[in-house]
Amino acid sequence: MTNLTLKQLRYFEALTRHGRFRLAADACSISQPALSMQIKELEEELGNGLFERSARDVKLTAFGETFAHRVRDILQAVDELGELARAARNPFLARLRIGIIPTVAPYLLPVIINDLNRAYDGIQIDVRETQTARLIQELTQGELDIAIVALPVSEPSLTEMKLFDEDFVLVRRREDEGKPVPERDALREMRLLLLEEGHCFRDQALSFCRIGTAKPREIMEGSSLSTLVQMVGAGIGVTLIPEMAVPVETRSAQVSIARFPSPRPSRTIGMIWRNSTPLAKQLRQIAEVVRRSADSMRGAARLDAS
Repeated sequence: MTNLTLKQLRYFEALTRHGRFRLAADACSISQPALSMQIKELEEELGNGLFERSARDVKLTAFGETFAHRVRDILQAVDELGELARAARNPFLARLRIGIIPTVAPYLLPVIINDLNRAYDGIQIDVRETQTARLIQELTQGELDIAIVALPVSEPSLTEMKLFDEDFVLVRRREDEGKPVPERDALREMRLLLLEEGHCFRDQALSFCRIGTAKPREIMEGSSLSTLVQMVGAGIGVTLIPEMAVPVETRSAQVSIARFPSPRPSRTIGMIWRNSTPLAKQLRQIAEVVRRSADSMRGAARLDAS
Protein backbone atom coordinates (compact mmCIF):
# COMPACT_ATOMS: atom_id res chain seq x y z
CA MET A 1 0.00 0.00 0.00
CA THR A 2 2.49 2.57 -1.24
CA ASN A 3 0.60 4.33 -4.01
CA LEU A 4 -1.68 6.64 -2.04
CA THR A 5 -1.46 10.22 -3.27
CA LEU A 6 -2.12 13.54 -1.58
CA LYS A 7 -4.60 14.32 -4.34
CA GLN A 8 -6.62 11.23 -3.46
CA LEU A 9 -6.56 12.12 0.23
CA ARG A 10 -7.81 15.63 -0.49
CA TYR A 11 -10.59 14.26 -2.69
CA PHE A 12 -11.51 11.80 0.06
CA GLU A 13 -11.60 14.60 2.64
CA ALA A 14 -13.79 16.74 0.37
CA LEU A 15 -16.27 13.90 -0.14
CA THR A 16 -16.31 13.23 3.59
CA ARG A 17 -17.03 16.88 4.28
CA HIS A 18 -19.69 17.46 1.62
CA GLY A 19 -21.35 14.02 1.61
CA ARG A 20 -22.18 14.15 -2.10
CA PHE A 21 -20.01 13.51 -5.13
CA ARG A 22 -21.24 16.53 -7.05
CA LEU A 23 -20.58 18.97 -4.22
CA ALA A 24 -17.18 17.46 -3.50
CA ALA A 25 -16.23 17.59 -7.17
CA ASP A 26 -17.24 21.25 -7.38
CA ALA A 27 -15.18 22.02 -4.28
CA CYS A 28 -12.15 20.29 -5.84
CA SER A 29 -12.72 21.90 -9.27
CA ILE A 30 -12.84 18.56 -11.09
CA SER A 31 -15.57 16.58 -12.82
CA GLN A 32 -17.78 14.21 -10.84
CA PRO A 33 -16.64 11.13 -12.85
CA ALA A 34 -13.00 12.04 -12.23
CA LEU A 35 -13.64 12.32 -8.49
CA SER A 36 -15.51 9.00 -8.47
CA MET A 37 -12.61 7.32 -10.25
CA GLN A 38 -10.07 8.66 -7.77
CA ILE A 39 -12.15 7.47 -4.81
CA LYS A 40 -12.60 4.05 -6.41
CA GLU A 41 -8.84 3.74 -6.98
CA LEU A 42 -8.19 4.80 -3.39
CA GLU A 43 -10.55 2.11 -2.08
CA GLU A 44 -8.93 -0.51 -4.32
CA GLU A 45 -5.48 0.49 -3.11
CA LEU A 46 -6.61 0.25 0.52
CA GLY A 47 -8.49 -3.00 -0.03
CA ASN A 48 -11.44 -1.63 1.96
CA GLY A 49 -14.60 0.31 1.24
CA LEU A 50 -14.58 3.87 2.53
CA PHE A 51 -18.16 4.93 1.74
CA GLU A 52 -21.66 3.50 1.72
CA ARG A 53 -23.26 4.92 -1.42
CA SER A 54 -26.94 5.76 -1.92
CA ALA A 55 -28.84 7.60 -4.63
CA ARG A 56 -28.61 10.90 -2.76
CA ASP A 57 -25.46 10.88 -0.68
CA VAL A 58 -22.60 8.86 0.80
CA LYS A 59 -21.75 7.84 4.36
CA LEU A 60 -18.46 6.66 5.80
CA THR A 61 -18.04 3.00 6.62
CA ALA A 62 -16.55 2.04 9.98
CA PHE A 63 -13.15 1.75 8.31
CA GLY A 64 -13.80 5.05 6.55
CA GLU A 65 -14.36 6.79 9.89
CA THR A 66 -11.01 5.57 11.21
CA PHE A 67 -9.29 6.44 7.93
CA ALA A 68 -10.81 9.94 7.93
CA HIS A 69 -9.26 10.81 11.31
CA ARG A 70 -5.79 9.87 10.05
CA VAL A 71 -6.31 11.71 6.76
CA ARG A 72 -7.23 14.93 8.56
CA ASP A 73 -4.02 14.70 10.59
CA ILE A 74 -1.95 14.06 7.46
CA LEU A 75 -3.48 16.93 5.47
CA GLN A 76 -3.10 19.31 8.40
CA ALA A 77 0.58 18.37 8.70
CA VAL A 78 1.07 18.94 4.97
CA ASP A 79 -0.65 22.32 5.16
CA GLU A 80 1.55 23.29 8.09
CA LEU A 81 4.64 22.45 6.02
CA GLY A 82 3.34 24.93 3.47
CA GLU A 83 2.82 27.50 6.21
CA LEU A 84 6.34 26.88 7.47
CA ALA A 85 7.64 27.63 3.99
CA ARG A 86 5.51 30.77 3.81
CA ALA A 87 6.87 31.96 7.14
CA ALA A 88 10.48 31.30 6.09
CA ARG A 89 10.10 32.80 2.63
CA ASN A 90 8.52 36.09 3.73
CA PRO A 91 9.13 38.27 6.79
CA PHE A 92 5.38 38.65 6.79
CA LEU A 93 2.35 36.94 5.29
CA ALA A 94 1.83 37.52 1.60
CA ARG A 95 -1.64 35.99 1.89
CA LEU A 96 -4.04 35.93 4.83
CA ARG A 97 -7.08 33.64 4.92
CA ILE A 98 -9.43 35.05 7.51
CA GLY A 99 -12.81 33.79 8.73
CA ILE A 100 -15.33 35.95 10.56
CA ILE A 101 -18.80 35.50 12.05
CA PRO A 102 -21.80 37.28 10.41
CA THR A 103 -22.57 39.47 13.46
CA VAL A 104 -19.11 41.03 13.22
CA ALA A 105 -18.23 40.94 9.52
CA PRO A 106 -20.33 43.82 8.08
CA TYR A 107 -19.17 46.27 10.73
CA LEU A 108 -15.54 45.40 11.46
CA LEU A 109 -14.36 43.85 8.21
CA PRO A 110 -14.10 47.04 6.08
CA VAL A 111 -11.97 48.71 8.74
CA ILE A 112 -9.76 45.63 9.19
CA ILE A 113 -9.08 45.27 5.47
CA ASN A 114 -8.21 48.94 5.05
CA ASP A 115 -5.87 48.94 8.04
CA LEU A 116 -4.17 45.68 7.07
CA ASN A 117 -3.59 46.94 3.54
CA ARG A 118 -2.03 50.10 4.94
CA ALA A 119 0.11 48.19 7.44
CA TYR A 120 1.26 45.45 5.03
CA ASP A 121 1.57 46.65 1.48
CA GLY A 122 0.68 43.98 -1.07
CA ILE A 123 -0.97 41.53 1.34
CA GLN A 124 -3.68 39.36 -0.24
CA ILE A 125 -6.70 38.96 2.06
CA ASP A 126 -9.20 36.15 1.46
CA VAL A 127 -12.36 36.38 3.58
CA ARG A 128 -14.79 33.67 4.65
CA GLU A 129 -17.98 34.70 6.50
CA THR A 130 -19.96 31.95 8.21
CA GLN A 131 -21.05 30.67 11.60
CA THR A 132 -18.63 29.73 14.35
CA ALA A 133 -18.93 25.95 14.07
CA ARG A 134 -18.05 26.04 10.37
CA LEU A 135 -15.16 28.46 10.95
CA ILE A 136 -13.66 26.17 13.58
CA GLN A 137 -13.95 23.21 11.22
CA GLU A 138 -12.29 25.05 8.35
CA LEU A 139 -9.60 26.44 10.64
CA THR A 140 -8.67 23.03 12.02
CA GLN A 141 -8.62 21.61 8.49
CA GLY A 142 -6.11 24.24 7.41
CA GLU A 143 -8.46 26.12 5.09
CA LEU A 144 -8.18 29.33 7.15
CA ASP A 145 -5.26 31.00 8.92
CA ILE A 146 -7.32 32.81 11.56
CA ALA A 147 -10.94 33.41 12.53
CA ILE A 148 -12.66 36.22 14.40
CA VAL A 149 -15.38 34.80 16.66
CA ALA A 150 -17.07 35.21 20.02
CA LEU A 151 -14.98 33.69 22.81
CA PRO A 152 -14.55 31.24 24.34
CA VAL A 153 -14.59 28.45 21.79
CA SER A 154 -12.82 26.03 24.18
CA GLU A 155 -11.11 23.97 21.49
CA PRO A 156 -7.85 22.46 22.85
CA SER A 157 -6.18 22.59 19.43
CA LEU A 158 -6.80 26.33 19.01
CA THR A 159 -5.16 29.42 20.50
CA GLU A 160 -7.55 32.16 21.62
CA MET A 161 -6.60 35.85 21.80
CA LYS A 162 -9.07 38.37 23.17
CA LEU A 163 -9.62 41.49 21.09
CA PHE A 164 -12.35 43.38 22.95
CA ASP A 165 -15.55 43.19 24.99
CA GLU A 166 -18.76 44.61 23.56
CA ASP A 167 -22.13 45.48 25.09
CA PHE A 168 -25.50 44.64 23.55
CA VAL A 169 -28.16 47.33 23.18
CA LEU A 170 -31.94 47.10 23.05
CA VAL A 171 -33.67 48.03 19.80
CA ARG A 172 -37.33 48.99 20.03
CA ARG A 173 -39.85 51.15 18.20
CA ARG A 174 -39.04 54.83 17.82
CA GLU A 175 -42.21 55.62 19.78
CA ASP A 176 -40.68 53.87 22.80
CA GLU A 177 -37.69 56.20 22.98
CA GLY A 178 -37.25 57.56 26.50
CA LYS A 179 -39.34 54.88 28.17
CA PRO A 180 -37.77 52.86 31.01
CA VAL A 181 -35.58 50.02 29.84
CA PRO A 182 -37.26 46.71 30.69
CA GLU A 183 -35.60 44.31 33.10
CA ARG A 184 -34.23 41.16 31.53
CA ASP A 185 -37.07 39.07 32.99
CA ALA A 186 -39.58 41.41 31.35
CA LEU A 187 -38.06 40.69 27.94
CA ARG A 188 -39.34 37.13 28.22
CA GLU A 189 -42.88 38.48 28.13
CA MET A 190 -42.25 40.55 25.00
CA ARG A 191 -42.07 39.44 21.40
CA LEU A 192 -38.32 38.94 21.08
CA LEU A 193 -36.72 38.85 17.65
CA LEU A 194 -33.63 36.66 17.38
CA LEU A 195 -31.26 35.28 14.78
CA GLU A 196 -31.80 31.76 13.50
CA GLU A 197 -30.32 28.79 15.32
CA GLY A 198 -26.60 28.31 14.81
CA HIS A 199 -25.65 31.92 15.53
CA CYS A 200 -23.76 32.32 18.80
CA PHE A 201 -25.31 35.78 19.20
CA ARG A 202 -28.73 34.13 19.46
CA ASP A 203 -27.53 31.94 22.33
CA GLN A 204 -26.02 34.94 24.10
CA ALA A 205 -29.28 36.88 23.84
CA LEU A 206 -31.31 33.94 25.13
CA SER A 207 -28.91 33.52 28.03
CA PHE A 208 -29.21 37.18 29.03
CA CYS A 209 -33.00 36.99 28.93
CA ARG A 210 -32.88 33.73 30.94
CA ILE A 211 -34.77 31.94 28.18
CA GLY A 212 -34.12 28.27 27.69
CA THR A 213 -37.08 27.37 25.52
CA ALA A 214 -39.88 29.60 24.31
CA LYS A 215 -43.21 29.27 22.59
CA PRO A 216 -43.22 30.19 18.88
CA ARG A 217 -45.41 33.24 19.52
CA GLU A 218 -42.85 34.67 21.95
CA ILE A 219 -39.86 34.49 19.64
CA MET A 220 -39.50 35.31 15.97
CA GLU A 221 -36.39 34.58 13.93
CA GLY A 222 -34.49 36.40 11.23
CA SER A 223 -31.50 35.57 9.08
CA SER A 224 -29.56 38.76 9.82
CA LEU A 225 -29.36 41.63 12.27
CA SER A 226 -30.55 43.94 9.50
CA THR A 227 -33.75 41.90 9.13
CA LEU A 228 -34.36 41.97 12.89
CA VAL A 229 -33.95 45.74 13.12
CA GLN A 230 -36.30 46.35 10.19
CA MET A 231 -38.88 44.07 11.79
CA VAL A 232 -38.65 46.12 14.99
CA GLY A 233 -39.16 49.28 12.94
CA ALA A 234 -42.32 47.72 11.54
CA GLY A 235 -43.64 47.30 15.08
CA ILE A 236 -43.28 43.53 15.32
CA GLY A 237 -41.23 43.30 18.52
CA VAL A 238 -37.88 44.14 20.14
CA THR A 239 -34.37 42.80 19.64
CA LEU A 240 -30.82 42.99 20.90
CA ILE A 241 -27.87 43.90 18.68
CA PRO A 242 -24.16 44.38 19.37
CA GLU A 243 -23.03 47.95 19.87
CA MET A 244 -20.85 47.94 16.75
CA ALA A 245 -23.92 47.26 14.58
CA VAL A 246 -25.80 50.41 15.62
CA PRO A 247 -24.47 52.90 13.01
CA VAL A 248 -25.11 50.54 10.08
CA GLU A 249 -28.35 48.85 11.09
CA THR A 250 -30.32 51.78 12.54
CA ARG A 251 -29.62 54.53 10.04
CA SER A 252 -32.60 53.64 7.83
CA ALA A 253 -34.91 52.07 10.42
CA GLN A 254 -37.64 53.70 12.51
CA VAL A 255 -36.22 52.46 15.81
CA SER A 256 -34.71 53.72 19.06
CA ILE A 257 -31.70 52.44 20.96
CA ALA A 258 -31.56 51.92 24.73
CA ARG A 259 -28.78 50.72 27.02
CA PHE A 260 -29.39 48.16 29.71
CA PRO A 261 -28.46 48.89 33.31
CA SER A 262 -25.52 46.99 34.78
CA PRO A 263 -24.80 44.17 34.52
CA ARG A 264 -25.19 44.72 30.80
CA PRO A 265 -25.35 41.87 28.32
CA SER A 266 -22.08 41.60 26.44
CA ARG A 267 -19.79 39.34 24.49
CA THR A 268 -16.05 38.90 24.05
CA ILE A 269 -14.72 39.00 20.51
CA GLY A 270 -11.38 37.39 19.81
CA MET A 271 -9.15 35.77 17.26
CA ILE A 272 -8.35 32.07 17.06
CA TRP A 273 -5.74 30.03 15.19
CA ARG A 274 -4.24 26.56 15.32
CA ASN A 275 -1.74 25.88 18.12
CA SER A 276 0.51 24.11 15.64
CA THR A 277 0.75 26.84 12.99
CA PRO A 278 4.26 28.13 12.23
CA LEU A 279 2.66 31.51 11.54
CA ALA A 280 1.76 32.23 15.19
CA LYS A 281 4.14 35.20 15.46
CA GLN A 282 2.73 36.85 12.34
CA LEU A 283 -0.86 36.12 13.41
CA ARG A 284 -0.27 37.84 16.76
CA GLN A 285 0.90 40.90 14.86
CA ILE A 286 -2.25 40.70 12.73
CA ALA A 287 -4.34 40.50 15.91
CA GLU A 288 -2.81 43.73 17.22
CA VAL A 289 -3.73 45.54 13.99
CA VAL A 290 -7.27 44.17 14.25
CA ARG A 291 -7.50 45.23 17.89
CA ARG A 292 -6.56 48.82 17.03
CA SER A 293 -9.00 48.81 14.11
CA ALA A 294 -11.78 47.57 16.36
CA ASP A 295 -11.08 50.15 19.06
CA SER A 296 -11.33 52.95 16.51
CA MET A 297 -14.51 51.62 14.92
CA ARG A 298 -16.22 50.87 18.23
CA GLY A 299 -15.50 54.34 19.56
CA ALA A 300 -17.55 55.80 16.73
CA ALA A 301 -20.28 53.18 17.17
CA ARG A 302 -20.53 53.92 20.90
CA LEU A 303 -21.24 57.57 20.17
CA ASP A 304 -24.07 56.58 17.84
CA ALA A 305 -25.53 54.20 20.43
CA SER A 306 -25.46 56.71 23.29
